[in-house]
Amino acid sequence: MAQTTLASKEAHSRNISLASPPTQKFFKRKRSLREGRNCILRTMVLTGIVVGVFLPMLPLFVWSISHRWWFPAIIPTELSMRAWSYIASPLSQIGSAFLNSLVIACLVTIIAILIGIPAGRALGMHAFKGKTLVEFIILAPVIIPSLAVVMGIHVFFIKISLVDTIPGVVIVHLLPTLPYMVMVMAGVFANYDSEFEEQSYSLGANKANTFFLVILPNILPGIVTGGLFVFLISWSQYILTVLIGGGRVVTLPLLLFAFAGAGDNAVTAALCIVFIAPAIIILVATSRYLSGESSAIGGFGRT
Repeated sequence: MAQTTLASKEAHSRNISLASPPTQKFFKRKRSLREGRNCILRTMVLTGIVVGVFLPMLPLFVWSISHRWWFPAIIPTELSMRAWSYIASPLSQIGSAFLNSLVIACLVTIIAILIGIPAGRALGMHAFKGKTLVEFIILAPVIIPSLAVVMGIHVFFIKISLVDTIPGVVIVHLLPTLPYMVMVMAGVFANYDSEFEEQSYSLGANKANTFFLVILPNILPGIVTGGLFVFLISWSQYILTVLIGGGRVVTLPLLLFAFAGAGDNAVTAALCIVFIAPAIIILVATSRYLSGESSAIGGFGRT
């Protein structure tokens, strides 16, 4: 009986070994075809993104170097670098407005990350009483119109002397940006395995080493994704900056609306390119973090 069983096993393994080379070739061919299709799909998607981003900028560039462009002319009848010379001039205030926008957006991003990581961890990994209410409060700035909220905040900021200041603008920019950061981090921590931390502690690592060597590498894609949302939203804010900044805190969106209202198409087009350029640079630099399980927005996690 044992000899029969052994013989059958040997015959079965012999059949598998004989059939395995064609099977391996089949799966290798199938895998290569799948990888080829994925490569073509990625190329098509990237090409679509590049075309979608840079094609609308082509008319802006043509407008920025045009001096006279009247209907029905297809191309400008006269070219000029007046708009770019004005933007490069220190008298245009565009340099200081760009710096203000950059400082405000970076400060808002840093503060949102510092708040979003612990808040996202609490919402993504833990279930507690009143969690639904906390989620509603976090999402309230997105649901409720910002203008209605800021009018009340403006009165309060006047009393504490935060109106017409960069700190006041930074604080008010957290209203529409912080919910996105918390949502992204809650989705990241919902898929996070805390056993890595327990193993780190069991090996003698302290909290700082565990955070920087274990937690941070796992949640970094989510931080980059949420930080990108926060930066872009803060970078493009107009109404909140006008109300709290009072016209004294001048940013690029304020100048852009001013030149657009004045009807200077060349300067407006050049300023649009300056306004869009940092967003494109940041998007390209962080594109590898914008996919994968760690950066997916998966809701608020455990309930």
